[in-house]
Amino acid sequence: MKHLNAKCDRYEKLQNQWDDLYTLCEMALEENDESMLSELTTDYAEFEKKLEETRLETLLSGEYDSNNAILTLHAGAGGTEAQDWASMLYRMYTLWTERHGYKYKILDYQDGEEAGLKSATIQIEGENAYGYLKGENGVHRLVRVSPFDASGRRHTSFAAAEVMPEITDNNEIELRDDDIKMDVFRSSGAGGQKVNKTSSAVRLTHIPTGIVVSSQVERSHFQNLENCRSMLRAKLAEIKEREHLEKVEDIKGVQMKIEWGSQIRSYVFMPYTLVKDHRTSFEMGNIDAVMDGDLDGFINAYLAMNAVK
Repeated sequence: MKHLNAKCDRYEKLQNQWDDLYTLCEMALEENDESMLSELTTDYAEFEKKLEETRLETLLSGEYDSNNAILTLHAGAGGTEAQDWASMLYRMYTLWTERHGYKYKILDYQDGEEAGLKSATIQIEGENAYGYLKGENGVHRLVRVSPFDASGRRHTSFAAAEVMPEITDNNEIELRDDDIKMDVFRSSGAGGQKVNKTSSAVRLTHIPTGIVVSSQVERSHFQNLENCRSMLRAKLAEIKEREHLEKVEDIKGVQMKIEWGSQIRSYVFMPYTLVKDHRTSFEMGNIDAVMDGDLDGFINAYLAMNAVK
C-alpha cells in the first residue's frame, strides 16, 4: 500500500504540474507575452524529466524490483590494477546512491594488497533500488594508462558487479541449517573504519549450490552472521528470478568469469574517453561524470531494452 500510495501521489503531482504549465502557456499566447518563454522552457524541461522517471518506474515489474539492493564488487585477475578498478566502481556506485537520496551500508569489505579492494558488499536502501541496479550485474572493463606502471603503458582491467535483491521476508527464501556450513575467522585487511580486527568474521557456504558469502565489518559475530544470511538469501533470490525458477532447490552455483569477452560495459580513459554499454549500445563521452555516479542513461537504456523484449 505504501508503494501504491506513493505512485498515486507522484501521478497527481505530475498532473497538477502539467495543468499549471498548460495554463501558463495559454496566458502567454493570449497576451502575446514572450517574457514567459524562458520560465515555460525551464519548467517544461523539469516536467519532462519527471515524466520520464515515472515512465521508467512502470518498467519495474519484476518480483523484487521494489526491494533494496545488495551490491557486491569483485576485482578480476590482474592484482593491483584490478583491485584499484574495483575501488573506482565502489566509489561510482556509492555516489550514484547518494545522488538518488538512497542510503547504503557496508556489509563486507576486503582491502587490496597494495591499493583498492579485493571485494566489497554494500546494502543500498531505497524504493526500487534493485529494479534500477539489476542491469549493472556483470563484468566491467577498464582501459587506461596505469598509475602503477612506471613506463606509462596502457592496461586493461576487469571487475565484476553482482546485484541482488534484499529479501525482508525470511520465509520467502528459506535457509535450512542443514544446508549451511559456517566458518569463523579473523578479519583481514588494513582495518580502520571498514574492517574490525577481531575473530568475529563469518563465512557461510550454501552446500547445495556451493555459494559462499562472508562478512567482517561488524564487531559482533552475530551481526556478521546476520549480514551473511541476508546476503545468501539475496543471492539465491536473484538467481531464482534470473533463471525463472520456481524453487530455490533448482539453483546451481554459477561462477562468473571476470575476463575479456564477458564484459557488459567498457570504460575507456585512453586514447579517447568513452563509456559504452555493449548490450544497449548506449554510450557517454563524459567519463568523469559517469565515474561520479551519473549512470541514469545506462540504467534507463537497459530498462527500455528489456521492456521491448
